This record gives sequence, structure tokens and C-alpha cells, in this order.
Amino acid sequence: MSSFNAPHFQSHEAAREYLEGLRWGGERVCPHCGTVNQSYTNAKKPGVYRCAVKECRKDFTVTTKSVMESSHIKLNVWLQAFFLMASSKKGVSAHQLHRSLGVTYKTAWFLAHRIREAMRAGGLLPPMGGSGKTVEADETYIGRLQGQKKNPRGGGAHKNIVLTLVERGGSARSFHIDSTTLNEITKIVRENVSRESIINTDEGKWYNQLGGHFFSHDTVNHSRYEYVRDDITTNTVEGYYSIFKRGMKGVYQHCSEKHLHRYLSEFDFRYSNRSALGVTDGERADLAVKGAAGKRLTYRQSN
Repeated sequence: MSSFNAPHFQSHEAAREYLEGLRWGGERVCPHCGTVNQSYTNAKKPGVYRCAVKECRKDFTVTTKSVMESSHIKLNVWLQAFFLMASSKKGVSAHQLHRSLGVTYKTAWFLAHRIREAMRAGGLLPPMGGSGKTVEADETYIGRLQGQKKNPRGGGAHKNIVLTLVERGGSARSFHIDSTTLNEITKIVRENVSRESIINTDEGKWYNQLGGHFFSHDTVNHSRYEYVRDDITTNTVEGYYSIFKRGMKGVYQHCSEKHLHRYLSEFDFRYSNRSALGVTDGERADLAVKGAAGKRLTYRQSN
């Protein structure tokens, strides 16, 4: 595959050196105690280091305390998987990873979920928007709630509910929510959007209390076929959902309720680091790799 011509895609050792540069940047950090440049190498085991701090003295590698820890998969295969998932706009299925990387389906599934975890934004996130900036909010329905049957009368009561906030010209942030109640929606938007922002939504009643918390709250009435009025629209967030749904239905086809939050993180990550913002495929993959540090997933494949 021509995209894998770079040296760090070719061998485990080249990939290890590349990962060390991304994670440590020339200053080797012990992931156990956080000490910088106080470790020594193991002559018999390249890439294995021992902390020289008396109170620590633990061995570590570049994958210690990351989603790649304890994995027997070669590091160049990890980097290939990171690149494929970061550069595929609508995602890449475990079956496609299995075929492209020459690994088993089980291994591909293992890789994909851990890479999604690496893409997940961790910690306390800064508020979206700000003075003069517009944030659009909308909700959609996807998949099926565990144990729920399809309602023959229609409606989305049996489906998972997703709320997404998109800053125009900026990032996206999605949430798997329990219901579209006014209190739940208002709480999430207030916690994630700057008070100085302009909020655009549709006419949903669950957005009724937003006006008092932000610079302004403007709506379009989709039930009356109104989609744009001056600069008021939710077309940006609906564009995000267009990509998300094509990926979930066309590429992944099935997603269990317990894993949905990681698929949301994957689509949020790619959207927030998209080409339109000047981020290349390689840079996006590197950002995902950097996000692997400090995260672990220990469960195995399940339905």
C-alpha cells in the first residue's frame, strides 16, 4: 500500500523509534513516576528502559501505560492501523483492517477499539465557542437500545440518542444521552459552551432554556421547512451527522450501545482535526497516537 512507504510503517524497530519521538520528544519520561531523562537502556532488550530513581526502579517501554501496552502486535502494524482509521473520513471496519493489515479479524477488532479510545478527548475540555462565535446543537437517533424492539408505529424510543455540539469552523463534541429532556440538554450545553457564544438549534422544546445562558439563542423551524434564515442554521451540525450516519450505517453497520461513545469519539476526532482546518492525514494519525498515552482498555472482544 503506497500510503505505508514511510520507514515507521516498515519495521517494528523503526516504528518504536518514531513512537518514542512522538511520546517523549527526545526527553524520555518514566510513565510510572514521571521522572525525565533518569533511566537507562537494557542492552539485551532494545526499547526497554529502567527508571534510575531509587524509589521507582521499574522497567518501561514507549507503550507502557497506553492503549498499546501488553500488546503482541508489531508497532509498525499499530501505526498502520492508526493511519487508516485517522485518514478514513467515514471510518474503516474491523474487516477492512483485517484485510489491509494482514491480521486476524479478532486482532483488527482489538486494534480498532483501542485506537478509538486513543482518539477520545480526555480530561477537562475547554468550552466551545466564545465571543462572536456560533455553536450549533442538534440531536439524532442511531442503532437500537439493548433489549428494545422496534416500535411498529415509528418514532425513536427504541434507539440511542446522540447530542452533538459543533462550533462553526471548529470542533465537534458528541454525547450519548438518556433522553431529550430540557434539564439534561441544558446541562450538557451549559457545561461545554462558552457563555459568550451564539447558539443555533432547531425548534425542539428541549432547547427552550438556552437563551438565558448565552449571548443569544436563535432557532430555525424544520417542521415548517425552514433551514436557513440569515446566518441562523443548523446545517453545520447536520453535515456532521451526514458523515456520521454514512459511516455507522455503511461502514460499521452495527454498534452495540456500550461501545457507542467510542464511535462518537472517533467521528468527533476526525471532524475536529479535518483537512479543512489544515490537518493532514499523517498529522491526524500522529495526534491519535499521542492520545494513546495514559489510557488502557483491558477487555476482550464481545458482541
